[in-house]
Amino acid sequence: MVATLTGGAGPDRAGTHGSRPSPVGPPAVGGTDRTRVRRLPDLAVHDRSALHAVLDAGRVGHLAIAERDQPYALPVAYARDGERVLVHGSTGSRLFRHLAAGAPACLTVTLLDGLVLARSAFESSMNYRCAMVLGRLVALDGDEKLAALERLSEHLIPGRWAQIRPPSAKELAATLVLALPLDECSVKVSAGPPDDPEDDLDRPVWAGVVPVVEAYGTPQPDPRLRHDLPPPEW
Repeated sequence: MVATLTGGAGPDRAGTHGSRPSPVGPPAVGGTDRTRVRRLPDLAVHDRSALHAVLDAGRVGHLAIAERDQPYALPVAYARDGERVLVHGSTGSRLFRHLAAGAPACLTVTLLDGLVLARSAFESSMNYRCAMVLGRLVALDGDEKLAALERLSEHLIPGRWAQIRPPSAKELAATLVLALPLDECSVKVSAGPPDDPEDDLDRPVWAGVVPVVEAYGTPQPDPRLRHDLPPPEW
């Protein structure tokens, strides 16, 4: 039900060996004061591969930004592209323009893997994988912008980009494509059965985990479909 994610320091940390500096890799996951997991720190995962796995498994994140004293959380489609996350939105969006101008932001992605049914309300919980990314987004342009839109499409619906019409110049001008570097991140994973105390174990209440899975449904053709085509297979 839950992908295997191991803890410990990632292999990409910068360091030295004797007098020779080793190659500098991406920053450690959870390695800053702002990203250190304080509540249930044993659930923190520090492997960068775990960060990639969570981001690659999700499709929708929530991008938070504060405008003056009012916070907003925007649901966004996203895609990981190496050591950055790509998002896109309308040039008419006030909040996306603030993000493009360099406003600080927080992206969170949560994958729900199961409902943990304990013998008490207090111990009942969820199994989940969650990633949080802090930083400032950068607007992309030109060929890099078009390549980012392709990467977004391929993450959400693999193989679709080659079949559909590419964006027109007018559509590109109306679209903001932003990149958020994976420089300051944290990952938290909760998995396993209920953690009931010993004195609750004799209660006649079913306890365990109800898995939660995401699945594709039956494709529903557009009523205006003009060609006799089979639906995509994913």
